[in-house]
Amino acid sequence: MLIDHIFISRKLKALDMINKICGSVEEAVADVFDGATVLIGGFGGAGHPTELIHALIDQGARDLTVVNNNAGNFETGLAALLKADRVRKIICSFPKSSNSNVFNEKYKAGKIELECVPQGTIAERLHAAGAGLGGFYTRTSYGTDLAKGKETREINGQHYVFEYPIHGDFAFVLAEKGDRWGNLVYRKAARNFGPVMCQAAKTTIVQVKQIVELGELDPEHIITPGIFVNRVVQVENPHISS
Repeated sequence: MLIDHIFISRKLKALDMINKICGSVEEAVADVFDGATVLIGGFGGAGHPTELIHALIDQGARDLTVVNNNAGNFETGLAALLKADRVRKIICSFPKSSNSNVFNEKYKAGKIELECVPQGTIAERLHAAGAGLGGFYTRTSYGTDLAKGKETREINGQHYVFEYPIHGDFAFVLAEKGDRWGNLVYRKAARNFGPVMCQAAKTTIVQVKQIVELGELDPEHIITPGIFVNRVVQVENPHISS
């Protein structure tokens, strides 16, 4: 019993020391390296971690591979990263979306590589990375240009395409609230790709509107547990609020 008590006490002390809060967005993105694969949450403006992306522009990392739902809008956030010529390749579902002028110009000029992936397939490839799966078969894209060069298989009379996981070196995610252990809750549609990107990256960096004390988040409402989060930084008034 004494040994159990000592073990539990040490465990509690170790948990009490965990603090994933960063003092600034600049500190949070400081170690993003050239050539990194960066998973960026967001569906259009909803859940887009704009301040983290702009800090990355200032930080200077280049030759990046970016995974996102689309290819940026207007000239802020992801579009600004593209405009700064920091992205070598983008993996997304909707490259020609509303006001994606920056991407259109870069792509036409041959300055950026595109891998177009159906939206559900992107989500599942990210999930596969987080779950430790080697890949999966999907009917989506069979018989189209998106399936060229990929393994296919017939299963129960249906044709499937094999897709590999998407692993990230870093994930940039926007959440509504977080605590110092990295537990997260999201606001409505701003959740989108955030949870699966947190799981699929080696280092997850989360921009939150509010940091709360331990115990303030209802356990039933926590979507992403802190085990999948490395850094949390507060931005009270983000450029795009969703």
